[in-house]
This record gives sequence, structure tokens and C-alpha cells, in this order.
Amino acid sequence: MRAHEAGALHGDLGSRGPAWLRTPENVNALVPELWPRTVTRDQAGALTIGGVSVPALAAEHGTPAYLLDEEDLRARCRDFKEAFAEADVYYAGKSFLCKAVVRVIEEEGLFLDVCTGGELAVALAAGFPPERLGFHGNNKSPRELERAVEAGVGRIIVDSFQEIDRLSDIARAAHRRPSVLVRVTVGVEAHTHEFIATAHEDQKFGFSLAGGDAFAAATKILDEDVLDLRGLHSHIGSQIFDTSGFEVAARRVLELQSRIRDARGVELPELDLGGGFGIAYTTQDDPSPAGDLAKRINKIVESECDLASLAKPKLSIEPGRAIVGPAVFTLYEVGTVKDVDGIRSYVSVDGGMSDNIRTALYDASYSATVAGRASAAEPLLARVVGKHCESGDIVVKDEFLPADVQPGDLLAVPGTGAYCRSMASNYNHVPRPPVVAVRDGASRVIVRRETEEDLLALDVG
Repeated sequence: MRAHEAGALHGDLGSRGPAWLRTPENVNALVPELWPRTVTRDQAGALTIGGVSVPALAAEHGTPAYLLDEEDLRARCRDFKEAFAEADVYYAGKSFLCKAVVRVIEEEGLFLDVCTGGELAVALAAGFPPERLGFHGNNKSPRELERAVEAGVGRIIVDSFQEIDRLSDIARAAHRRPSVLVRVTVGVEAHTHEFIATAHEDQKFGFSLAGGDAFAAATKILDEDVLDLRGLHSHIGSQIFDTSGFEVAARRVLELQSRIRDARGVELPELDLGGGFGIAYTTQDDPSPAGDLAKRINKIVESECDLASLAKPKLSIEPGRAIVGPAVFTLYEVGTVKDVDGIRSYVSVDGGMSDNIRTALYDASYSATVAGRASAAEPLLARVVGKHCESGDIVVKDEFLPADVQPGDLLAVPGTGAYCRSMASNYNHVPRPPVVAVRDGASRVIVRRETEEDLLALDVG
């Protein structure tokens, strides 16, 4: 049984924390699955990344900071591109986007999906080929659609009848025929947190398959013949470990594709099955390698196409957080350590929910380690918390740290590449941390640290 993000909700809590958390034999040991590939400890016990000392990075760039292992990011791009060799692999712009990462994605031959005008602007500013872009979103504005058409975005994933009308009007005025996919809500509920499960019927995305809207949307596009209908799109959720949901989703989407063929004589050439593959945040998570995922999903599509008497369409896949999520860890400095009446030890760091809202938002679980030294002390069950004025400002709910953890220690939290910087805020007027890319013994800032001056520059009062 593979673990999933909601699993942390059901752990047995107490003085030992959740049932899955084990006391480590060596509190300094790194679990390889949780960390970027170049992360090690040096002879003094301090972490290194990309051949650079983490304490040296802290001294140069300050804390908190997101540290990106560029070689790890590139390797994960290659893993998915090679595994899904016959498919278009889309990097999820919403997971983390900046111009430097866009250029890496382009250089590694991936496609890129965006879901707002802002994400589209970053992609275009970085020079990403627009024909390799997919544009998602349940409420794209007229201006966003106009810009996508003007730029020549490769695929626009339509999400409502109003959007079909809106995009058709824009296409007529521009004398363009943009390529589109119809997003289908297939009624498959992924085993994940309810806020990131996206294929059940009661939610905002897509056209209902069961209610007939998906077929009606495809029919409308074909009847009007203004947009180029390339295929169907399905996405069942995020942080998914079990591919059985893709089997049901593929079957239902391809049944719709068969219905379109039989009713209209058109066999759509493309299929986007989404993705949202899970990563390891803690030792309870067991993600599959890209190659295993590709074998299972390709087998599913081939089998379902055979059953439906369809030619296998060109497949697109969206790994989601699985590309950038494991490539980054967040580095903090410990400010206070507080034992609360023998109930729990609270380790407070200089960041928190402003740089990682996922624990508060999804009850997500994370791991942590002291990054600046090794320790001979016994393991201490601790909770890592932030500096914000909220009792729910928790970074790591339960983790074993050395009992001598103290103010001034550096603390590293892995698995923060996806949906941490991209969902970061200025809550309590805290400036957002920088993103520092490290590779081959050198570091460079790819997103600079915000300052108080940045915050005040927006305050025109």
C-alpha cells in the first residue's frame, strides 16, 4: 500500500509522534529519498549541496533561503523525458517558476504548463518557445486568452462553455485557429487531500463527463470550427502514488473519445492524462521511479485504446511536483528552543508559514535535520515552528532532532521545491526568501530576497 498525503491526518499522535515516525539510530543520517541528489555531509558533519558548504551558503545568502540543486533538477527532467520518450512531458509552472528554471526546462527539452497571465509572462520573458506551452485555468480572462493567442501558445485547455465562446471570439478577431484540449472531469477521486484532488464531480475544474457537458463541449468546438480541437485532458489530482486512478480515468476519457469518433467521424489525435505524481516528504512516502510510472501508464493507455478500437493518441503527461519538489530544501536558523511542560519541544526558526504554507493548509508532513554540524546527542522528538503570530504556524509537525539543538543552529527542511516559494506570502510583513541555485561548486541567486523596501514600495498611502 503506497502512502499518500492525507495519511498524516490519521497518524497515532502522542509523545512518540505519528505511528510511521521511527526513532533514528543516527540522528545525523540522511534518508537519500528525501534530499536532492548532490546533498551530503562533509567531514565536520555539515551539509553540502552541489559541492558547496551549506554553512557557507548561509553566511553568503542569509536565512531563510530556498537552495536549489540544479543538477538534481536537470536529472529529474531527463528521467521523465527519457521514461516518457514518446510523450510530451509538461513541467508544472505553478509548482515553482522563475526565468532561470524556465530556461532549464527548455534546455532539457520539456514542455511547460502555465495557468495565469503572470506565469505566461514569466515563460515568455525567459524566451520559452510558445508552441511548447500549455495554458490551464478555470477562469482565464479575455486579456489572458488574447495574449495566449497572440503569442502562439501551443495548447489552450478550455474549461467552460463561456471560455469556448470567449476564445472563439478572440480567434475570429485575430484570424487565428488556436489548438485546444477539453478538460474532462472524469469522476475519479484520487487518494490525496481533498483540496488537491481535482477529478471528482463537486469541484471547479473541467467539464463533467457523467453529466454530458464534456461531450457537448467537444461537439460545440467541432460544430463552430473556429478552434482546433486536438484532444481531451484529464487530471485526477496531486501527490499521487497509486496509478490505478489513471486506469479508470483513461478508460472513461477514451470512451468519450470513442463516442466523439462515432458521432462525428473525428478521431482526436492527442490525450493528456495529467499526472501529479507524488514525492517523498517523509519516510512514510514511497514514490515510484519515472520509468516505472511510464511503463504502467503506457500499458494502461495501450490496453484501453485496444478495448475502444482507437489508435493510440499522442500522450502528454504532467509530473507536477515530482520534477522540482525534491530538488530544493529550505534552510533556516534556529532562534529559540522551548520545552513545554514535558509535552513537546518547540524549535522555532526564522521563517514559517510565509515561506511554506503547506503544513497549515494541507496538514502536510515534512522532515528536517540540523544542517551545520553533526551531533552525538540523543534524538529528541520536536516540532519545528515558524516566527509568525499564529499557533498553526508549523513547518514540521514531528521530527527527531538532536537533543542539543540550540539557537544559532542551521536547520534544513527537504522537499520544498514545489508550492513553497510559489505559494509564499508576506504575512506579518515578512519579506520572502531568495532562491539560490547551486551547481558544480558555485551558487547564484535566481530569485533575490525581498526587502522591507520592496514591501514599502507597494504601500502608496
